[in-house]
Amino acid sequence: MPDYGHDLTFGTFITPTNAAPAKVVELAKTTEAAGLDLATFQDHPYQAGFLDTWTLLSYVAAQTERISLSANVINLPLRPPAVLARAAASLDLLSGGRFELGLGAGAFWDAIAAMGGPRRTAGESITALSEGIDIIRGLWDTSTRERLVVDGTFYQVDGAKRGPAPAHDIQIWLGALKPRMLRLIGRKADGWLPSLAYIKELSDLTASNTTIDEAAIAAGRTPGDVRRLLNIGGAFSTQRSDRLLAGPPEQWAEQLSDLTLEYGFSSYILSGDDAQAMMILGQEVAPAVRELVRAERGADETDATPAVGL
Repeated sequence: MPDYGHDLTFGTFITPTNAAPAKVVELAKTTEAAGLDLATFQDHPYQAGFLDTWTLLSYVAAQTERISLSANVINLPLRPPAVLARAAASLDLLSGGRFELGLGAGAFWDAIAAMGGPRRTAGESITALSEGIDIIRGLWDTSTRERLVVDGTFYQVDGAKRGPAPAHDIQIWLGALKPRMLRLIGRKADGWLPSLAYIKELSDLTASNTTIDEAAIAAGRTPGDVRRLLNIGGAFSTQRSDRLLAGPPEQWAEQLSDLTLEYGFSSYILSGDDAQAMMILGQEVAPAVRELVRAERGADETDATPAVGL
């Protein structure tokens, strides 16, 4: 697939363990100190060993100055969309426009039901997610005074007051791999956020991008309206290897630039709680990836420009 031309961003995926809350916050600060762009946290409200993700995001926003923040991804079945919309807009206002909304349809239904949430089939969860997105975007839209009415199968609002508007246009990123979710991303989302660990073959990314692109075009959008983000993991070492993201920083840079230029990814989020790896990503890998991609994009533009007089 072609490069979609988005600016490159890099971030972290930090475990929100409640056994060492100060360490979690410190890793978010390390993300900022490393020059990275984004800190994210998984959201599993039924997990007793984790801090509540929304509380953590709010606290980290107050402890940082520059980085953007997101869940990776919010568990929609346990966070009603109308309330979530106001919470997201409020955090964006309080943080000066530094919040993005990673959103998930839900999984682990036994655990969700044990917390008082619904139990949904895969198809039902996607329908509910689509309805939730409509409610969230509708509440953020203060350009109209029309009553907000969404009469969905799983979520309904009937005349809910709109607002507050967020400080910036919050992006909605969806984590997904299967075709129906990919089509929803193309129609309604601002970003696709899969995890590299769950991708069997890199060639599968081509088919997934095509599904998203075709759905975007059918909805009157462009493929470039959807940012491609990727949760990544790996190991830094001094020796090169033939494995993906297992080697020195320059190997990581080459491989990530290939993922950008060949598969369209432009945001890379490093899983794990290794402060040193975060620093290497921010100070060595990210600048090198940007330079490699910049050079290739410049070469493509030069090749596409006719010579004067021809």
